[in-house]
Amino acid sequence: MSHSISTAEVPPGTVTGVDKYAVGDNGAYFAVSRKCRHLRADLAEGTVDADGCLVCPWHQAKYDVSTGRMVRGPQGIFAKIPGLGAGFRALTRVVPLRRGTVQKRGEILHID
Repeated sequence: MSHSISTAEVPPGTVTGVDKYAVGDNGAYFAVSRKCRHLRADLAEGTVDADGCLVCPWHQAKYDVSTGRMVRGPQGIFAKIPGLGAGFRALTRVVPLRRGTVQKRGEILHID
C-alpha cells in the first residue's frame, strides 16, 4: 500500500513519520522502518546528521539510510557497555532497517 506526503512536510535535513516509515531528506529522499533496533525508539523523531545518516532520538544510534545498517551504536551510558554497540551493528548487518521506495511526483512523495 502506497502512502504519500507533501515535499513541504519533509524539508532538507529533517525526518517525519509516514505510516510505518521514517521519511527524510538527506540530500535525497529516503524511507526506513520507524523503530530503532536498540530500544525501539521512533526514528521519525530522529535527526539527519552532517553525514546524511539518521540519528535515533533516544540514544543517538546512527543509521546509514541507504543500507539500513547501524553505523554507530547507542551513545551515553549505553556506549560504556562492552560489546553493546558492536552487537547492534552486527544485528543490523543481518536484519537492517527495512527500506521503502520513495518516488517524487510533482510536490508529492509516494512511499511504498
